[in-house]
Order: sequence, then structure tokens, then C-alpha cells
Amino acid sequence: MAYTIDEESTMRDSRIASITAREVFTDRGHPGVESTVVLQDGSAGTAVVTAGVSVGEFEVQFVYDGGTKWGGKGVRKAVDNVNAILGPALIGKDATDQTGIDQLLIELDGTPTKKNLGGNATGSISAAVLQAGAHSVGLPLYRYIGGIEACTLPVPGVLAQVGHDRYGGGRNPGGKPTYSFICHGFGSFAEASYAAWEVQKEFFALVLKYFNVGTYREACVIPKGKIKHDREMWDVMAEAVKNTKYVDRIGFQVDVAATTYYDPADDLYKGLFSDEPKTKDDLSKLYHEMVRNYPFVIIEDPLQELDYEGHAMLTRELGIQITGDDLFTTNVSRLTKGFEVGAANTMLLKVYQIGTITEAFQAVELAYQHNYNVMPCDSRGEGVLIADYVVGLGTGHLREGALGPIGNRFLKIEQELGSRAQFLGLQALKGKHRNC
Repeated sequence: MAYTIDEESTMRDSRIASITAREVFTDRGHPGVESTVVLQDGSAGTAVVTAGVSVGEFEVQFVYDGGTKWGGKGVRKAVDNVNAILGPALIGKDATDQTGIDQLLIELDGTPTKKNLGGNATGSISAAVLQAGAHSVGLPLYRYIGGIEACTLPVPGVLAQVGHDRYGGGRNPGGKPTYSFICHGFGSFAEASYAAWEVQKEFFALVLKYFNVGTYREACVIPKGKIKHDREMWDVMAEAVKNTKYVDRIGFQVDVAATTYYDPADDLYKGLFSDEPKTKDDLSKLYHEMVRNYPFVIIEDPLQELDYEGHAMLTRELGIQITGDDLFTTNVSRLTKGFEVGAANTMLLKVYQIGTITEAFQAVELAYQHNYNVMPCDSRGEGVLIADYVVGLGTGHLREGALGPIGNRFLKIEQELGSRAQFLGLQALKGKHRNC
């Protein structure tokens, strides 16, 4: 983490004065932990951590209340862990010492998986401390994280389709696969953002025309019986790109979450892309067809999360970005195993997936050192803060983020950077780009 402290900031007191937490609503269908950190100089930071709809086996553990309320996903126990244990232990600590604070959080929990006090408790404090530190030294969060080199705006995406039940398969697939348009062939984030709005609007109109399926705000859901294979949807996505005159400028991304469709009993993927059960070889052939005949530029978790060799094979053969989410879970040990065999070439970054900011950023640095790309995602409650993480870490792209509050934050950052703002387009999907 690099930043410059101005003269005024040296007079500020960045020691932690209070830490409080509460249970809050989130857009994930269950509550999250919201922690607020206030410093002696009045600077403050607030962060929310919640679980995603697709949770990998190797993610850190969140503490839940159990019982019947909120379907067992209440987080009052995690809130109590913040208010009664973690928070009091951090009072008086310097918020600008992110590594030291995160190390203390790790020691207080005492387990590799954060199962005692909860990754939702430690993560919310860690992220709130980061913001409070930035406010205390008078820097925007992206500058506090990345210093003067934080100037790259990302290639964004916009959702096209979500939903998993059209073929009746999957073990808790959480709406996967999801499809997005990736807007890479533009000169700025603002141009890419507008193109995302255009192509999504056209896609929704075509879905209504061909499938008689309406949409709600962010994406469409194709009900069971409307199509026989996702190939029909890829054709409509391609038509939307053609109609908006963005051929070769907008690509496709799919988050497969293949583990949730995998049945280890007979080594088959069931209900994925169509009714027919599929072997790994069947899926491999389908992925080759997708890349050959459609503008897919990113495939996430194409195989089950233990199949490192299979991911390595697809990475070598497909020649596009293969992203590991359930495969890596923002975890250094999982990521290191991937390096050994060449599994995937990109780590999906969920900042709160690992339990502290320091651990998440260490995973990013390790990925860069091994020439892996990093693709942030806001599905663990990062919200608008994901924009500052993206620019600060110089990732060059992210999952979705073209529109809405996150898009607005990127537009503001682009305006603040002025002529220093960079937009790297398709090159950002092919390697790390962090310097101005």
C-alpha cells in the first residue's frame, strides 16, 4: 500500500477511538455485518460483508446464528463478536497500520478459516479500518491503496442473463451460469459504460421478442422449457452486439460455477448448458465451440473446483481469460497450487472472501508476481468500494460494474484523474497493467 501523507495529515490522530457493528439488509437475500470504525481525529469508515449466492468450499467461514430466523443466516453472533471481542482489542491502534491490525484480527480468531469469530466479522472491521485510514490522511481510497500509480479505469461488464433452473440441474447453483457483456473496445470508461447500457437494452428487447421473456432491471431469467440449449441465448447475445454495431468491441463473459453442477458419484455435470449430463470431455468440446463461434473472452470456473489439471488444459487450449473463483477463493495456498500446474490465468478477487484486507491484497500481489490477471467482483458486500479497489490495485477490469452506483463511482474517478486516466481495453484482459 502506497500513499503520501500531506503536512496537515501529520497533525491528525489516526488511532482507533471506537468500533461498532450491526446486522443490516443486503441484496443477497440474507443479512450482512456492517462495521463502523471511528478514529480519534473524527475520520471514519464503514463496510458491509455478506456471503455470495455461490460459495466455494475453500472460502473462509462466516459466523451465522442458525435457527429459523433469516433461514439460519442471521449474523447477530458475528455482530456480537465485533462489539464484544474484536472491536475492544483494536481501540488505540493506528488505523494506518493495516497489516498490524489485520494480523491482530487473525490472531484473535486463531483459526485459518476464521471459524471462531467469523470472516464476516474480521472482514468488515478490516475494510472499515482501511477507509478510516484513507480519510485520516486525506486521500481518496484508490490513491491510499495504489498511490500515484492508481490511474487505470477498468474494462467493465454488464449482466445479460442469470438463473439456473431452466434445465433443472445443479446443487445450489445460485443463479449460475451468469452471462455478461464485456465492453473492451473503447477509449474510456465512460464510452464503455454507455455501450454497456446500449447492448443490454438491445439484448433485453431481443429476449422479449424471441422468448417472450421480460426482464427486471439488471438481467433476464429464462424459464424452464423456453430454450433447449444455452447456445440459443449466445445467438441472441451475438445479435444484440451486431445490432448495436459493437462487433469486435464487446465480448461475452460466463461465470459457470461448474462445481454446483458436478456430481462426483458418476463424474458428470448435470443440467449445465442443456438437459444432457456431460463429461469433462463434453464440456471441453463445448468450451472450444463457444470460443470458436462466439466472442467469449472470459470463462469463470469452467470445471469443478478440485480439477486443477482440467483448468490448466483449458487455459492452454482456449487462449482466453480463464478465471478461478471457487478454484482459488482469494486464497494464497489455493492460488499457489494453481501456479504449479498453470490452472487458469486469472484470480477472481472477492476482497472479503478471505477475511482481511491484507490477505486479499497479498493474494493480488502473488497473482501479479506469477503473471496472473486479477478480476475483482463485489459479491461479498464490497458494493461501491469495489471501484476504489479496482483502480487502486490496477486490475484493469472487473465483473460487471459498468452501470449503477459502481459505474457512477468509476465515472467520478475518471473525472478526477482527468488526462492521467487510462483505459487499456482488451489488453487489460491479457495481463497486469498498473503504471500510468
